[in-house]
Amino acid sequence: MNSFGNNFKVSIFGESHGTGIGIVVDGVRAGISLCTEDLMADILRRKSGAKGTTPRVEADEPEFLSGVFEGHTTGSPIAIIFRNGNTRSSDYEALKAVPRPGHADYVAGVKWDGFNDPRGGGHFSGRITLPVVAAGVIAKKMSGMDFSAELIEIGGETDKARWSELLDRTSKEGDSIGGIVECTVSGVPAGLGEPFFDSAEALLSHAMFSIPGVRGVEFGDGFAAARMKGSEHNDPLVLEDGAVRTVKNGAGGINGGITNGAQIKFRVAFKPTASICREQKTLNVKTGEMVSLNVPGRHDVCFALRTPVIVEAMAAIVLADLAARK
Repeated sequence: MNSFGNNFKVSIFGESHGTGIGIVVDGVRAGISLCTEDLMADILRRKSGAKGTTPRVEADEPEFLSGVFEGHTTGSPIAIIFRNGNTRSSDYEALKAVPRPGHADYVAGVKWDGFNDPRGGGHFSGRITLPVVAAGVIAKKMSGMDFSAELIEIGGETDKARWSELLDRTSKEGDSIGGIVECTVSGVPAGLGEPFFDSAEALLSHAMFSIPGVRGVEFGDGFAAARMKGSEHNDPLVLEDGAVRTVKNGAGGINGGITNGAQIKFRVAFKPTASICREQKTLNVKTGEMVSLNVPGRHDVCFALRTPVIVEAMAAIVLADLAARK
């Protein structure tokens, strides 16, 4: 549901245009240095305002409600809230009858009999990833590992020098594009992961697919492994500086669902933003008629631009939990 993890557990709450959004982080050991300034570097990496992102800019100021005292964690659950301020809920009135194609508007209404909050996507909005980023900072401190994610492709284009023009063109067309994020985790000890259903890949994939808009995850060689021979994909082991290492890393740092001591490397595919101002034909669920829809509001041309830090946060949450189980 809205909680994830066992020994290190996070629970999210809030809606995009509600009073606020937040997260409760449980399982944090006492004595870790932590203040709001520690969260800001990653929060700013996710912030909107740059080319290709939504013009909706919020303060994104974190407020600790519990679990932190005099700059250190207390060992009790940490609750963090972010107040919403820059909302325009009137943009979403028409969407009650005409759900946005590709969005959760329709299915949310069906699941909760129309009692869901539809404003700005409600609990399904990408804004809900903000408190996840905050929890990720805590998870990074807990795990002691190094996390690095970067956007390697948008709209099928891998040449970053062409991205600005691509974003401009897509914006003028009233359309959107997706992207691919690659994440590398270093300093991962061997032995993390719980076969069968709680394998390292299973939990990382679970967490990645919890991010709104994710359409695919692959580790190491990924789908390319299906076109390789065993002699090409296998990772022979060697002894290097007294430690067991793999010759390459086609498995992405995980064998049999358990980390092997190499870097964890995986890629996450994000779909194009569902909300576009380009005209679409879709269903008015109240009248049963097909209608034209130009989605109002403020939306990202490519929300994948803001996701690398979210991918890092989710990976850190998973690995902090697995490390706490070991």
